[in-house]
Parts: sequence; structure tokens; C-alpha cells
Amino acid sequence: MQARHFTEEQEMFRSAYRQFLQKEVLPHRKAWREAGIVPREMFRKMGDNNYLLMWADERYGGLGIEDFRFQQIIMEEDAAYGEPGFYHTLHSRLVAPYLKNFGTPEQHARFLPKCASGECILAVAMTEPDAGSDLAGIKTRAVDKGTHWVLNGAKTYISNGINADLVIVAAKTNPDNNRQIGLFLVERGMAGFDRGRNLDKMGLPAQDTAELFFRDVEIPYENVLGDPAKGFHNLMFSLAEERLIGATGYHANAVCAFETTREFVMNRKAFGQPLSQFQNTRFKMATMKMELDVAQVFIDHCVALHNEKKLSSETAAKAKLLASEVEGRVTDECVQLHGGAGYMQEYDVCWRYTDARISRIYAGSSEIMREIIARSIF
Repeated sequence: MQARHFTEEQEMFRSAYRQFLQKEVLPHRKAWREAGIVPREMFRKMGDNNYLLMWADERYGGLGIEDFRFQQIIMEEDAAYGEPGFYHTLHSRLVAPYLKNFGTPEQHARFLPKCASGECILAVAMTEPDAGSDLAGIKTRAVDKGTHWVLNGAKTYISNGINADLVIVAAKTNPDNNRQIGLFLVERGMAGFDRGRNLDKMGLPAQDTAELFFRDVEIPYENVLGDPAKGFHNLMFSLAEERLIGATGYHANAVCAFETTREFVMNRKAFGQPLSQFQNTRFKMATMKMELDVAQVFIDHCVALHNEKKLSSETAAKAKLLASEVEGRVTDECVQLHGGAGYMQEYDVCWRYTDARISRIYAGSSEIMREIIARSIF
């Protein structure tokens, strides 16, 4: 069903990317999860194969491919053969576009080539210990000193936090206006920029998630991204794509959990017959298949809208909410159908379940998604 809207060229791309994952990622998945981080060299390998920033102009090392379906293919294959904690999509499709959309020509030339090659790894820092979905509540401050800005504050739960060479940091630039936020490009090695520990999480153990600290970090004017008074608006600019990326990945993980469970129940026997012959199993699998197929159709619809630049924030919120909730139900049911085996890390369904729990929280919680959808109703 997933291949129905992909071209021959895109299916060839899928095959090539799958082979890359099977060679370079899949054999190392367990080691990376145990180490708590993906080696930096993997970003370089992705870059060497033109899998990073594919949308970027060729002069910056990209392929000039705008069609989101290529990224959709990458995420679907990542779910099956990659490592969920390898956040190259965050690098390529969530953070780098801020540079593209709000950066100066000089910033483009300075950063994009290194991002496309994998030499410069990206992160974005918004969340703080006391501020998550509500950006107006952040306390990190940036003060204009006339020749540069000075940044102070702390961020937490920052994905790619250990590996990142360049972090886009959101900070208030007017103490009297909670919505006046600037975006600042903080580079590895800047004085006063420190990283905390690699946080120990419920799932996604290979993803380096860290605390970041900024103590009187001097930010030159050439490292200010866009208008320092309009960072709030700029952050909202990419939210629709961020939620579509989430929806695509969540759904792909649920599909993989379903497929591995289908194989399991066909081979595992109880009371002299395969689990797949019991009505309870059949009905549960049928319900999951229905939910997955319906979600796939809606996600593909959203991808088409996004390619036409017509994807609204409300529609993207629906996709994110639907996919994350379906993923939660499906992975939970798949663990149940595995029985005791589903609780063992050696079975994919175990870590797919724990990895999935964050999906209903980050990139906007399910509660926030419902509120966004409700605002389009009333």
C-alpha cells in the first residue's frame, strides 16, 4: 500500500537507502543503544551518500530535492532497518531549515555545506526545566550589548545535545514581552557554553539527549538568526512540517511492530495451534491493521498537501495526534500478543514500545494537539 504514490525513481532511492542502512546502521544498532549515543562519523557517512539536507541547493552540498516523499521514504526505512535514536532527520529537516529560511546568505555559505556533509551536527534548544510546550515561559535571556549579544540560561531534553556542533538557542530578548524571542547560533567551543550529562531515558537510548548551559556566552551579531524580536514567529513557521515528520515516523514504527507481531503469532503455538488461529488474536490484529491503514492514508494526504505548501498547522496537528496515539495503542497491543517475550529487550517489539512512549509528548503533546484542533472548531 505504501508504494502506491511513489515513483520508480523514489523506489530506487528506497532500495539504495535500505542497503545503506543494512550495511552501516543495522549491525551496530545494539552497540549504539548500549553506548547511549550514535558515533559522529555516521553523520559523515550520511553526508557522503547525500542523505543529509537533500533539499539544499547543490552549491551547498544538497541535491535540490524538495519533494517530502523522499524524506518519508527515509523515515519508513529507518523504522525498519535503522536506529530510532539516530536523529539525522532532526538535523536535516527540523533544524537546518531554520538556517535556510531565516539565515543570511553569509550564514548559508558558512554553515549549510558543513551540515550537508555531516561535519557540523545540528540541534535546537527550546525546552527548559520549567518551560516545555509554552515557549512564552522560557527564562533564557539574551541582552544586546551594542557590539554583540550575551546569552544566559539553561536548556534541557535537547536531542543531539552531546553531538551537536551548532545549536539554535531560543532566548528572550525583551524582559517585558514574553513573546519577543530571538534565535542564536551557539557553536561548539564558545566560552561559557557547557553541556551536562547525557540523560538516561525510558526509550531511545541511542539518542544523545542532554542539558545545555549558557553562562555569559558572547554571541556575535553574525550568529543571530533572523530578526531577534521575531524568533517566536520563526519557530512556529516550521511546526507543520515538524508534526508531519513526527507522524510519519510514529506510524512507521507502529507498522514495524505490527509486522513483527504478525510473524510471531503465526509461528508461536498455544494449546496445539498457532496464536494466529485464535479469534482474540485475529480480531486484535484486524483492529490494528484497520487503524494503521487509515492513518497511512491520512499521512499520505498530508504529505501531498505539504508538497503543495498547503499543509495547515491544524491538519498537521491532527496527523501528529492520530499517528502518535495509534502508535501507542499498536505497540502496546503487540507487546501483549508477544506475552512474556514482549517484555524482553531481545525482541524488537519491546524497545519499539518504550521508544514510542515519547511520541505523545515531544513536538507538542497530545493535549496540545487537541487544543490546536479545538481552536479550529470553536
